[in-house]
Amino acid sequence: MKIKKFGTTEQLVHGLAEPIAHEKGLRIWDVRFEKEGASWYLRVFIDKDSGVTIDDCEALSRPLSDLLDEKDPIKQGYFLEVGSAGIERELLRQLHFEASCGKLVTVKMIRPIEGVKDFIAELSGFDKEKVMLSFPVNTGGDDRGTKEIPLADIAHIKLYDDFNDYL
Repeated sequence: MKIKKFGTTEQLVHGLAEPIAHEKGLRIWDVRFEKEGASWYLRVFIDKDSGVTIDDCEALSRPLSDLLDEKDPIKQGYFLEVGSAGIERELLRQLHFEASCGKLVTVKMIRPIEGVKDFIAELSGFDKEKVMLSFPVNTGGDDRGTKEIPLADIAHIKLYDDFNDYL
């Protein structure tokens, strides 16, 4: 995997959406402008500490849609979708990695490392070529082992969702 950068359209929409989101107590997690079949989709993913509701999506969608109609930065037709980034959101961009340092992540490797292809660790750092992950050395102490793993060896990294631990 590589840390993705915003395309021109995504960066422009991010800049338009961010002040509206901030005013509504929301954060823009990601913006994607994607073609699916014959249609284009402008997807804006939002986040909020207390969790995103359908009302939050609507609170951003209506004024953003009006602003996009006014500024008309995208010449082709598209569908605007505003939604939650989700609990197990994938880390794709630099801002995602920055926001997730110190948090638990689920890592899926392209090829196993020491016989393990999927694992949970704390994201302790990153740069454009690798991530630094901290692992518990034993269950009785605070000691951690740290590994640097090249991004090129990783299929994906997502925030860890411990919801299933409570089922």
